[in-house]
Amino acid sequence: MANVEQCVKALSQGGVIAYPTEGVFGVGCDPDNVQAIQALLNVKERDRAKGLILIAADLAQLDGYIDMSRLSEETKADVLASWPGPVTWVMPAGKKITDWVTGQFDTVAVRVSDHTDVQALCTAFGKPITSTSANLSGEEPCRSVEEVDAQLGDRVACILVGKTGGLERPTEIRDARSGKVLRQG
Repeated sequence: MANVEQCVKALSQGGVIAYPTEGVFGVGCDPDNVQAIQALLNVKERDRAKGLILIAADLAQLDGYIDMSRLSEETKADVLASWPGPVTWVMPAGKKITDWVTGQFDTVAVRVSDHTDVQALCTAFGKPITSTSANLSGEEPCRSVEEVDAQLGDRVACILVGKTGGLERPTEIRDARSGKVLRQG
């Protein structure tokens, strides 16, 4: 069990952490550290081709990771109106992102979270972190520190003590280019 400072230290050292989000606990790492991403994929037993979500404290943290210039003004307005909040957008990937994050896609899923723990974590780290549900592939996502500890405790560097935002399901995912809802929130 850890606080924000301990989690940021683990992220800086290439560790994988678990933390509460809007609906479930997530696991994440530094999106610019290939070894950390490989460790995250190993923790999850997840296929690299699937790609990962990035979560951030504010839009400025996503600069370079996404390319908003390839979106219509109407879509940009929709995105900005939904943030900070529990909506993840699939957007054109920016120059700063690698295929370790995007997987087989030329897009990246991103969210500016309104969850206080995510805000504190990303602000203290100074950039976005990867986010995928805290669970082994195929298992139910963890919704409490105790569930994370039981399922992944020996696989992550630390678990941020906190509570989810209370959503019943993981966040909604929308495609910024088509406007389609890819996963209901």
